[in-house]
Amino acid sequence: MEKQKTNNNLSHWNASVEGMTCAACSRRIEKQVGKMEGVSEASVNLTTEQLSVQYDPNEVAPHDMEEKIEQTGYSVRRSEAVFDVSGMTCAACANRVEKKLNKLPGVSEASVNLAMERATVHYLDGEVSVEEMEQAVDKLGYGLTERTEEETEDPREKEQRKKGWQLLVSALLTLPLVWTMVSHFGFLSFLGAHGVLMNPWVQVGLATPVQFVIGSTFYRSAYKSLRSGSANMDVLVALGTSAAYFYSLYFVLTGNASEGLYFETSAVIITLILLGKWFEAKAKGRTSRAIKSLLSLKAETALVERNGEVTEIKSEDVQEGDVVHVKPGAKVPVDGEVIDGRSSVDESMLTGESIPVEKDTGDTVIGATVNGNGRIRMRATRVGKDTALSQIVRVVEEAQGGKAEIQRLADRVSGVFVPIVIGIALLTFLTWILFVQPGSLEGALLPTIAILVIACPCALGLATPTSIMAGSGRAAENGVLFKGGQYLESTGAVETILLDKTGTITKGEPAVTDIVPAPDWTEQQLLMHAAGAEQSSEHALAQAIVQDAAQKNITLQRASSFEAVPGKGVLAVTDTGIVAVGTSAWLAERQVAGMPEGAENEKLEEQGKTVMGVAVNDRFAGWIAVADTVKETSRRAVERMQAAGLEVVMITGDNEKTARAIAAEVGIDRVIARVLPEQKSSEVTRLQREGRRVAMVGDGINDAPALATADIGMAVGTGTDIAVEAADITLMRGDLNSAADAVLMSRATMKNIKENLFFAFVYNSVGIPIAAIGLLAPWVAGAAMAFSSVSVVLNALRLQRMKIS
Repeated sequence: MEKQKTNNNLSHWNASVEGMTCAACSRRIEKQVGKMEGVSEASVNLTTEQLSVQYDPNEVAPHDMEEKIEQTGYSVRRSEAVFDVSGMTCAACANRVEKKLNKLPGVSEASVNLAMERATVHYLDGEVSVEEMEQAVDKLGYGLTERTEEETEDPREKEQRKKGWQLLVSALLTLPLVWTMVSHFGFLSFLGAHGVLMNPWVQVGLATPVQFVIGSTFYRSAYKSLRSGSANMDVLVALGTSAAYFYSLYFVLTGNASEGLYFETSAVIITLILLGKWFEAKAKGRTSRAIKSLLSLKAETALVERNGEVTEIKSEDVQEGDVVHVKPGAKVPVDGEVIDGRSSVDESMLTGESIPVEKDTGDTVIGATVNGNGRIRMRATRVGKDTALSQIVRVVEEAQGGKAEIQRLADRVSGVFVPIVIGIALLTFLTWILFVQPGSLEGALLPTIAILVIACPCALGLATPTSIMAGSGRAAENGVLFKGGQYLESTGAVETILLDKTGTITKGEPAVTDIVPAPDWTEQQLLMHAAGAEQSSEHALAQAIVQDAAQKNITLQRASSFEAVPGKGVLAVTDTGIVAVGTSAWLAERQVAGMPEGAENEKLEEQGKTVMGVAVNDRFAGWIAVADTVKETSRRAVERMQAAGLEVVMITGDNEKTARAIAAEVGIDRVIARVLPEQKSSEVTRLQREGRRVAMVGDGINDAPALATADIGMAVGTGTDIAVEAADITLMRGDLNSAADAVLMSRATMKNIKENLFFAFVYNSVGIPIAAIGLLAPWVAGAAMAFSSVSVVLNALRLQRMKIS
């Protein structure tokens, strides 16, 4: 959507409209918007789903037109912008930026992630622009820069290098001050500081650059925070270190340096906080490992046919419709369709399947997969942000940037944390100077500084997002894509998991399971005759028999004639004679000799298999059973779910007998059979009425209504269609174990978040009282504060080492 100024003081607004299905829809929108006061012209292009409006901004606004469109029964697609946010130091900063963005007209939702230092904004073009968002945040004292597809270096890496240099300079200036401090300790008196360092003015010279040059970032942030009517962590640091610095400077200026100087306190506090920030930045960078590893899979260049020549260009410059050459061993640059050549492609980065997939003309290939020994030409069908890899990265980023419900509590606490701490510090100062050590400024100042410095809202602010980042990243590395942090939070609470049978528990395609030859016949002979007769049939069961023969390298006889008998079987004439393959009733009808009186075929049918009899020249040759076979990993996956305390239920449209046979094979007790696709959502609702939290696992197409109805919807896919709208989680590898992984990863992440929040609350609850009673030196408080945030991030990083499969 975009707004442009036109002549005669009119503005031009373009918007993408969703929900139109025919020309009547577009005419209805044109009519409703066109008759609004201030609208001079409205036209809709049904093909592009674009609405174009000429309007007077003094009489009508884009949000008025959006409201009218929604009243008509359609919706306007909102734009999304992702920004890097600089200058945030604690949860209070993130809350302030988020509130400011959400208050802007036209912004429907804004979310700020402190750990990623990123903001995601959904907005209505024409009401607000990216520039207006950047200006609004700039007035708060923070930087807002829109991210682009071409961006190569994470701004956090630049910031990390900057913090490293600041830390080095600060440490070099602080070390001599620490030397003067420790030399006063009796057991370290042998380290006696050089007389020059004991000079008060030398100490001023060392401490001042640390306080006002290195520490200027704290002052700037504190000033901007107070100017906007709030307070953040930097206000506490600035107050605490300034109190120690100016207290000492006062005695130097008045010639009373012997009273005791605390320059080392302010310098050490700043240095230790910088050290903590540097460690924190390093650790937070590791939480983005999943996205970095995904991006590293992308091909850098592509060989494209341009003007009759093959030219090497950047992969991001490939356009839809381009013909791309892929050499043996090279990465496929974009998604496309093979138009010439044959090869095998390693798709393990998407599906987890280690066996290369054969590709021929007409087959789909996915960008970032690795070509085998063949050379192929392909036509690009999805490029840039539309490729499967880009979609995967986008889903992971959205999950890492989203907020879990549990974070709301931490955000509310962080919002009032700093003012409360300042109040406690002031009360402590008055208590000490009036009652504990009456008249002693030094005695009252030290515990006050310790309180201001030890209090840390950062740990609270980082507790949840760092765990969400690490957890969702680790899940993505294992082929599980959460569409948002809220799903990573809630999946672990699932009690019942509903599994669709076809394509989820089973492979979704028939295969030969049993070959039972008659006396005097071998399995190979039976399969050779059956496959020879079936090779002209397009039926799925026939193809399963032919494919099984091919896999066993059996040479087929040619059929000189072929007839398909609907509902009964096939009849073919081969080199051996007349071969009939079909139902037992049909063979009996043909009076086939040697038909067994036993119940071998009935026993196979009870197992849910389709059984076909084979007769050669009207003599019985044996039975062949075909079924949709269970995936090798399904039984283990069900066992893992049950071990995790989940009730596992299978749902299918098959008959009860077939369903029970498959369920027994994988260890499922509860089965819901004979359910049509449109009835599956009703079954989900029925389970929910039993008081259960239900997850539904399906293929994401026929099961879409049920996926949307369930508390958690998991779509099984191969990674080529990861943005299944109905699902909350996409299982890229098509392995049912991934569903168990999703539940276990969610539980581990929530446990990690609770550990972080517990530590953050306990740290502040215990640390502040200890500082208030004077048991903590200010520099010790600074060290504790610096490493409280680091410990939270390091604890979250444990999730990246978790083995879930």
